[in-house]
Amino acid sequence: MIWRLRIFSRLAVFVALAWALPAGAATVTGKVELRDSQDASVRRKLDYSGVVVWLEPMGAKASLPAAGHAKMEQRGKTFTPHILAIPMGTTVDFPNFDPIFHNAFSNYDGKPFDLGLYPPHTSKSVAFTRAGIVRVFCNIHSQMSAVIVVLDTPYFTVTKRDGSYDFGAVPAGEYRLHVFHERATQATLDGAARRVTAGADAVAVPAIPISESGYIAIPHMNKFGHEYPPAPDELGVYPAVRK
Repeated sequence: MIWRLRIFSRLAVFVALAWALPAGAATVTGKVELRDSQDASVRRKLDYSGVVVWLEPMGAKASLPAAGHAKMEQRGKTFTPHILAIPMGTTVDFPNFDPIFHNAFSNYDGKPFDLGLYPPHTSKSVAFTRAGIVRVFCNIHSQMSAVIVVLDTPYFTVTKRDGSYDFGAVPAGEYRLHVFHERATQATLDGAARRVTAGADAVAVPAIPISESGYIAIPHMNKFGHEYPPAPDELGVYPAVRK
């Protein structure tokens, strides 16, 4: 009797998994490996998180989800999450949870914006309506930075600490797999692209190496294109900013 129960349990799991995937869809998984890095968390801890991976349909464009909200917090003089991937049309909220003022901005082509100086425990928002890479900074605290990757596909994810990623169910078809890593050159990112065919069976994409060897860290300017003035005293007194 026990063997019958075991067979029934396994069959139930198989049926549940089959029903979980839409007809003509397959799971797509893979892994990235960061190499030639100067970052301690990568070299010593093998932390491969924060790489954005997405699938671009090679035929007709896929429908995007209804416009929604995402959040990038300002807490401890840090933007969290540091890497945020969103579909086009998403509005990102920038709540300030610090006891000090912040001024989130971006002057990159992906989406230039300037939220201005705003106080603790308030929030401002930006709608991202076109695809691109948006590098975010604070005009008060030079150490604060983040990246928002705006995509025109619903099939995207961000790697876990071990570099793995999982798109879940993807409709059958031909796709171009792209990656974005903030410490890789555009040539490296272009070379990491892969063609992926999703069919009835699960797809395991071979590991993708991403080298950081050509990356050069360049200090960013404030929103006026100048060097940052001395740090504020955090008591509400801010130095004059040269325009």
